[in-house]
Amino acid sequence: MNDTQADPRKPPAALIKALIDNIESVFKGKAEVVSMAVTALLARGHILFEDVPGVGKTTLAHAMARSVGADFQRVQFTSDLLPTDIMGVNIFKTQTSTFEFKTGPIFTNVLLAEEINRTTPRTQSALLEAMAEQRVSIDDQTHDLPEPFIVMATQNPLEYHGTYPLPESQLDRFLIRLSIGYPAREVERDLLLHRRTEAPVDSLKNVLTLEDLRRLQAHVNEIRIDPSLIDYILSVIEVTRRSPALRTGVSTRGALALVRACRALAFVKGRPYCTPDDVTSLLIPTLAHRISLAGASGTLGGNRTEAEAIIEEIASSIEVPI
Repeated sequence: MNDTQADPRKPPAALIKALIDNIESVFKGKAEVVSMAVTALLARGHILFEDVPGVGKTTLAHAMARSVGADFQRVQFTSDLLPTDIMGVNIFKTQTSTFEFKTGPIFTNVLLAEEINRTTPRTQSALLEAMAEQRVSIDDQTHDLPEPFIVMATQNPLEYHGTYPLPESQLDRFLIRLSIGYPAREVERDLLLHRRTEAPVDSLKNVLTLEDLRRLQAHVNEIRIDPSLIDYILSVIEVTRRSPALRTGVSTRGALALVRACRALAFVKGRPYCTPDDVTSLLIPTLAHRISLAGASGTLGGNRTEAEAIIEEIASSIEVPI
């Protein structure tokens, strides 16, 4: 898929701008969503797109993969999907009396898991090791996944018939949860006027190579975050753990994810340091799906509107460092 060559002389800011511009050439009118998605990509984080059907979740995921020259696989999750359908299977070869491993679609750089909550918990759990450790274990053998490896999953927050809510351990593996929403009228009008049959993303060329992407991901680790911001993050997280409105607060994994996302967002915005705005803008996307509400319906990330309101209320009750 690579149509460009890595250029080590090209500054990171130019690479990031080229990446964002390329994605926005086919995914228009959602600059903030694109910025957040690129942030997750540079932070080596998995993304959960939660929105109604038909607003561009698949287009965005596909555009991101094509823009960096990544191998891309799409899997439609259904109730009869088996773990081996995703990971692969050992096949016995009668000619050699040995087993040969046939890889599944998970052996890719970007895996688009469509409607991930429509498959059984057994199949959902097959992704856990891959998302956490970038490897899969099959028949007592461990197989490493390509680098980078990112899961972009979608789910419909309104349709629950025939679905299996993602377990806490699964949700906690997603760095960020994004909602796209409907496009602005002028964007949708332009789409209706000019779209013919071929989707624009099908002809999208890559502007980065995987080597470029790995270089950008390495730069994220160099971004500074002031101890005062770390203290603010810890204060927010500690309140989630003792709030009477919540059954489960944010885990340490969630705290680490927020810090990593803050560094990546600062890098996307062209700064070598994090600001309070970086932190506050990421609190809901990175934390709201990691808390569970008190009461019988308190599944992790459940009742999204209420969960987000609680995170916002907690954040506003704590003084943000200047």
